[in-house]
Amino acid sequence: MSIVASTNVYGSIAAEVAGDHADVTSIIESPEQDPHSFEASARVQLELSRADVVVDNGGGYDDFMGRLLTGTGNDGAVVISAVDVSGLAPDQVAANEHVWYDLDVVRRVASSLADALERLDPPHASDYRSNLERFDASITRLQGEVSTIADDHAGESVMVTEPVPLYLLESAGFVNATPDELSTAVENGNGVPPAVLERALALLEDHSVSLFVYNEQTAGPETTQLRAAAKLAGVPTVGVTETITDGQGYVEWMGSVIRAIGQALS
Repeated sequence: MSIVASTNVYGSIAAEVAGDHADVTSIIESPEQDPHSFEASARVQLELSRADVVVDNGGGYDDFMGRLLTGTGNDGAVVISAVDVSGLAPDQVAANEHVWYDLDVVRRVASSLADALERLDPPHASDYRSNLERFDASITRLQGEVSTIADDHAGESVMVTEPVPLYLLESAGFVNATPDELSTAVENGNGVPPAVLERALALLEDHSVSLFVYNEQTAGPETTQLRAAAKLAGVPTVGVTETITDGQGYVEWMGSVIRAIGQALS
């Protein structure tokens, strides 16, 4: 079988569940590729035309997937969108579509994948179920690490340059103290209004936040200035990414993010 995922995050999850019984292709694998402005090659269109299962984020993050799949005429593929199976309210997704930073959502995506693969390939149903159980156990371990952070830091404030990691941070009990105009401007690639930047800098300088988290893939003058201010003020600082780096799997990658947060705060 063929599984095509919008990013290597979902490609990794699919590979964990499918094991050796499917070929998994991730369309976006590099931090330099922006899903909001992605332009498909002929290879990508060919992969989608042959896909048995398609996995994407949804919620406006990777809209190119739906357009491309429609263009290929492949109306037989099973489409699993993380937002659709997330159980999150529409207003939550509208505020933050980066649902792969929510471990419960990732668990739901993996379960939906296993269900789909069992229907498409009944002879290997037990393998898919076993793979899902192993993956699910790994997610449970990660949630345990998040709970450990929450035990010591729940209720503390965090500032983020973008909402990318907020689901994870909120599950660890952090309260988002980021000025809305700041994260919106950075996410949209716009300049941060000077008054908003000054307000954010003041929050860092007077230690009103316990943690500063920035998106490594969207560095700009304002985020660089904020990061420098956080370090100067002694505010723990952690960088995150939207896609998996260094050839890791999802569990290893997300585990490294969680541990980086814990170590920064220790």
